[in-house]
Amino acid sequence: MELFVPNFNSALTSAIVELDYLRRIHLAPTTHPVVFSQLKRLFHTLESVGSARIEGNNTTLTEYLELQHEEEQSDAQNENVLEIQNIESALAYIDECGTDRPIDALFIRELHQLVVKDLQTGRGGEGDMNAGCYRRHNVLIKGSAHTPPDFMVVPELMEELLQFINHKDPPQFDLVKIAQAHHRFVWIHPFGNGNGRTVRLFTYALLIRAGFKVDIAGRIVNPTAIFCSDRENYYTHLAQADLYTYQGTEQWCNYVLLGLLEEIRKVDQLCDHDYLLNAILLPAIQDARQCGRISQEVQNILFLAATKKTIMSGDIEALYPTQSKTSLSRKIKQLVNDLLLMPEKPQGRKYVLCFSNSLIMPSVVKYLAKENFLPHNL
Repeated sequence: MELFVPNFNSALTSAIVELDYLRRIHLAPTTHPVVFSQLKRLFHTLESVGSARIEGNNTTLTEYLELQHEEEQSDAQNENVLEIQNIESALAYIDECGTDRPIDALFIRELHQLVVKDLQTGRGGEGDMNAGCYRRHNVLIKGSAHTPPDFMVVPELMEELLQFINHKDPPQFDLVKIAQAHHRFVWIHPFGNGNGRTVRLFTYALLIRAGFKVDIAGRIVNPTAIFCSDRENYYTHLAQADLYTYQGTEQWCNYVLLGLLEEIRKVDQLCDHDYLLNAILLPAIQDARQCGRISQEVQNILFLAATKKTIMSGDIEALYPTQSKTSLSRKIKQLVNDLLLMPEKPQGRKYVLCFSNSLIMPSVVKYLAKENFLPHNL
């Protein structure tokens, strides 16, 4: 594989320069770390649902959140839900590995094993009888003019791909390499099933390694949003890259990098407490009240928690001037039991808004969608 070097005056070069700048600047987020962590988990769910939907899973984000709640109370397993949960588990594994885990053949096979775990392997199933192993037969890609290479050469081609991504090139080309690696992985189609889900996890891991760390000092990275917003556009650009012409490769890299740039610009806004508060959290809490999921009393306390970032039982005294401290503490404890507040630290007496529950989360999703953080088809 050869590194693609774009023309100096191209739109792709401009995107490379800006993305290189964004990954190097250290954000000074004002969003509380506990709230940010909840957002990160939500965007991992978004990433997982989006990746599964590209492959034909029709579960929407809202349906998945509802089904998760139902499955917590049932022993039955929904295949569509399990497919999405597998992707979430793989994302968590990538985050746990951070930048310490080498991106090698074993790592890629581990991702594939996580992706297809416990899924049906028969006709129409999303599992793979040879989970964690390169394919042992030839395959066709439905709707594609490209025929993947013979299975006998897959290990050699994957080794070549791994050498390409691990080769030390000037850092400004990291993201071009990631775009090229994504396409090459799809072109090789190394597994019998689950290639699309695995390549998007592979891309996420490469972005983390390239410096787009997902923590309160970094940002939320959601690469699948680029691909799942328009599945046909994704496949069209992959087909252009299959030609291995300068123009086809440039169009593919342009598609990936400009999409990533747009997503990062957008999602970085969530690091700003004031923006998050006024555009998402307060409207979501009010919406939950209007939908009858929480009471006016709960809304008032959650408004205070969202605005102040952290609250103690004494902070709600102004809302209930005639009530005792014991009564105020009971109100806070009840909200913690209902998963509407959570301790800032284990055993701590300061509490933070919790929206990772069936009462507030639907409204948070609604306002994230309204602010264009979610692809329209999720």
